[in-house]
Amino acid sequence: MTIGKKGLVNRQLIIVIAIIPLLSGCTVPFFGGYGAKGQTLEEFSHYVEKVFRFQNRMTSEVMMLQDSDDIKKSEDLLKAEQTMQHVCTPLNEYVSRDIDGLNIGLFLRQRVEKSAEDCEKSAQELQSLLERL
Repeated sequence: MTIGKKGLVNRQLIIVIAIIPLLSGCTVPFFGGYGAKGQTLEEFSHYVEKVFRFQNRMTSEVMMLQDSDDIKKSEDLLKAEQTMQHVCTPLNEYVSRDIDGLNIGLFLRQRVEKSAEDCEKSAQELQSLLERL
């Protein structure tokens, strides 16, 4: 089976059209917006910043408790903090690269988009443990 010149050109055009949005880091997703809630880019950017600040605050609170010796080291608290750090890795990597002026690739952006809500939930779980102490 041979593909005519017109069929080959059409196939190449379809491939190019499909790849262009992937190469641009500033495109709107094909369906539903950004993040799990389908937000606009601006809304999602504010949300991600809020999550980053929140998880950073939780990390600081755990560090202060450990440094002050006000409480004995809680295994649950340390485990929750480690889980949060793991879940929030893409977000922290994104911010670190942004601060250093390094390239933030499409795949990292997608990982942040997929993990932001889980990062927030993990930070909320840690906050809940901290409030009980």
